[in-house]
Amino acid sequence: MNAISSPSKGFTLLEILIALLLLAILTTVLYGSYFAVVRARDRASGGMEARRELGATLDLLRREIASAQYNADDKQRLRFVVEDRDNFGKPASNLELTTLAPSSGGALPESGIIDVQYRMLEKDKQQILTRQERDVFFAPDTLPIDPQMEHISAFLVECYDGSKWVKSWDTALNGRLPPRVRITIQFDEGSKPVEFTVYATPRLASS
Repeated sequence: MNAISSPSKGFTLLEILIALLLLAILTTVLYGSYFAVVRARDRASGGMEARRELGATLDLLRREIASAQYNADDKQRLRFVVEDRDNFGKPASNLELTTLAPSSGGALPESGIIDVQYRMLEKDKQQILTRQERDVFFAPDTLPIDPQMEHISAFLVECYDGSKWVKSWDTALNGRLPPRVRITIQFDEGSKPVEFTVYATPRLASS
């Protein structure tokens, strides 16, 4: 007696549609997880970059303030000036100081004494801290303004006058360098403001 083989049963249209729906749901979940990881990585990378910029900026400011130069007999070229500014309710100090600088090794003449200016400026609807320097004795005709730190929300420079912290200082009026300087920088890390403060002491403050 011959065995009668029944034809193999295929998938119904309903089963195929259910399988496609499950595949679409799984793909959506996987893509969502992937892009969430990418966004988290980008935020972490941006935060690390901001902290690197912050560390470099604070270290540069500390070194320049420590090497600040002032002489009452040369008030026009040697100065230390802090101006108190307000940027929509947040501090935005202007800082100008004369300081020592290492040789750049370039072809242009250098005195080793530079005038440095720090200011907050707005660029593309974002606040940036800019830095401008010129040689006190060999200043070029044009001076570039370089972005020192981006995505900054506050820049505050305070000087200790011997009894309290003040937000303004001018060696032409005070007749000396401040004994101590406090620098506070605030930037947004994600949606959270982060604030860092360092102190610097001009080595010639007591002279």
